[in-house]
Amino acid sequence: MSDGRRTSGGVGRPPERLDVDALLDDPGVRVVVCCGSGGVGKTTTAAALGLRAAERGRDVVVLTIDPARRLAQSMGLTHLDNTPRPVLGIEGTGGGSLAAMMLDMKSTFDEVVLAHAEPARARAILANPFYQSLSSSMAGTQEYMAMEKLGQLRRAHPYDLIVVDTPPSRSALDFLDAPRRLGSFLDGRVIRLLAAPARVGGRAYLKVVTAGFGVVANVLTRVLGAQLLKDVQSFIAALDTMFGGFRERADETYRLLKAPETRFLVVAAPEPDALREASYFVERLREEHMPLAGLVLNRVHRSAAASLSPERALAAAEDLDAGPEAPGTALAAALLRLHAERMHIIEREESLTERFTAAHPSTPIAEVGAQRRDVHDMDSLRAVGAEMAKG
Repeated sequence: MSDGRRTSGGVGRPPERLDVDALLDDPGVRVVVCCGSGGVGKTTTAAALGLRAAERGRDVVVLTIDPARRLAQSMGLTHLDNTPRPVLGIEGTGGGSLAAMMLDMKSTFDEVVLAHAEPARARAILANPFYQSLSSSMAGTQEYMAMEKLGQLRRAHPYDLIVVDTPPSRSALDFLDAPRRLGSFLDGRVIRLLAAPARVGGRAYLKVVTAGFGVVANVLTRVLGAQLLKDVQSFIAALDTMFGGFRERADETYRLLKAPETRFLVVAAPEPDALREASYFVERLREEHMPLAGLVLNRVHRSAAASLSPERALAAAEDLDAGPEAPGTALAAALLRLHAERMHIIEREESLTERFTAAHPSTPIAEVGAQRRDVHDMDSLRAVGAEMAKG
């Protein structure tokens, strides 16, 4: 432990270092997706990567999901919305640029409707009360719309690097499951039954729709209410011709996630739940044959006096307490105990990281030390990026 490097599974070999600058400088890499469980610093990581890439000469846009206000302010922006906003104060001589935006789930859903539906149908969908609720709150919609916005940026904007901060879902895997979940929703039995009247039309409805639909409709009417059921049916009738377009765009974005131009960075903190989630994500990415760049481990505690073990520090503190009182003795004992506590934290973090590395020995790791203060300006973002680049 004295050299400050983590070992791999107890065999004395440090994990492979993630070369962040090589990743950002690679012109073949056009999309970097930061994923992981909530609260591990994904948004800060994405912003720091975007800034570092811009100052190394790339034209970058960072797509964030509900960032803290101080993060927008750290980039000199008063607010973020669904439109890329230029970030000023980019340094370096590479001629790069940086823009930032925040996903607006409903606006993105509206854009999809307007792109796929005829004007009259689009107006009917956008005005439908059920759609207005669906586009703002349906489970999985945020994940799908994050992917939709990624596809839009890739198709229509001139950025040569897109950095994506994935939604703070209960499970980080929701981002990968979003296209399939949408397909399951569109192909669901109830959706098909509710769409049947619009598909057959007129009197033919009575011949085609079986008694099963009547039973389902009666149940839904009792559960949802007649007006809501009517809104649902009207929405599905208007949306029916768009189902294929939704699937096509979902499939296109899913292919983009698997393409050689995309890299996934799993972000975690040295905590049991976060590393467990990171481990699941690494396994899932490999199962899906998606391009994993490595792990960014945030908020790592380090000590300049790592050679002083916690046991020796505690023993020295006890000796000071037992000896004669002298000026500074109590303070020295308190500092020794504080050092021992910090070293216990470091040992616990190293043990957790070694466990992850033993399970995933081929996953490169970049560590970012615990920051003394919140990331609040461009310089602090640069500091986070520089630590990632050091590995």
